[in-house]
Amino acid sequence: MPADSPEFDIPAHEIEITATRSQGAGGQNVNKVSSAIHLRFDIPASSLSDAHKARLLALNDQRISREGVLIIKAQTQRSQELNRLDALRRLHELVASTARAPRHRTPTKPTRSSQRKRLEGKAQRGQVKALRGRISTE
Repeated sequence: MPADSPEFDIPAHEIEITATRSQGAGGQNVNKVSSAIHLRFDIPASSLSDAHKARLLALNDQRISREGVLIIKAQTQRSQELNRLDALRRLHELVASTARAPRHRTPTKPTRSSQRKRLEGKAQRGQVKALRGRISTE
C-alpha cells in the first residue's frame, strides 16, 4: 500500500472465501483439487466509513453485484494459497483505490489572449483555404 494513502483495515470476518475447482484445461488434478478462490465482500455490511462505501458502490465495476457484494475470483495460480493471497491483494487494491475522495475540479476559463490567438489562427487558416479556389480570369 502506498505511504500517502489512508490506513484502513478489513476484518477477516467480513470476507467470505470459498474454494472451487478452476476452469479451463488442466493436468491430473483438475477434477480433484479445488484451487480457485471465490472471495465475497459485502460492501454495505462492512465496517468501512459511509463515504468509502458510497465511493465503492459508485464504481462501474462488473464484479460488484446489485446488492453491493464484491465478488473476486482468483484462479491464475496452481495452489489454493497463492490464489487466496491474490484475491485478498486485489480486494485491498480496489478498496485502497477509493480510500481517498477525488479532488474537486474547479472549472477554468481560457484567457483573453488564448481566445484571441485561436480566432486569429482560424482566420488565417480560412484565408489559406480561400486562396485554394479557382482563379477567375475576369
